[in-house]
Amino acid sequence: MNYLDIQIATTASDCPSEQQFQRWIDTVLSDAAQDSEVVIRLVDLIESTELNQRYRHKIGPTNILSFPFEAPDGIEMDLLGDLVICAPLIAEEALQQQKVLEHHWAHITIHGILHLLGYDHIEDAEAEEMEALEIKFLNMLNIANPYQEVSAQ
Repeated sequence: MNYLDIQIATTASDCPSEQQFQRWIDTVLSDAAQDSEVVIRLVDLIESTELNQRYRHKIGPTNILSFPFEAPDGIEMDLLGDLVICAPLIAEEALQQQKVLEHHWAHITIHGILHLLGYDHIEDAEAEEMEALEIKFLNMLNIANPYQEVSAQ
């Protein structure tokens, strides 16, 4: 079983439940050989902006930051790492991209877990591999491919 610790540091009221986060994490980690612990911190724009500046040297908030945990030599821990998700930005992106809010939350959470597992999207080949995994896991949750264009109605 994967352990989830949620820290709520946001005033947003439309965040997923602990059960939803747990389901998304378990979907990604279902093939893992061991149980893992993940910390998810839900934040507002100010904290996201500060962390994005401090750790990525980028201006402004970001939807998610991933902090993989590396245990010191000789120490064994199940902690996979921390995800910091900016709740107001997720809601804004879902609205702008015409996506179901819950689906966007699932996508961003899965994206973050993949980062904690060592996946990245800097190089094109890495991005394609990571996107394919995101699509696979979202499909397992009956969520459509988030990379498909939304058709005009």
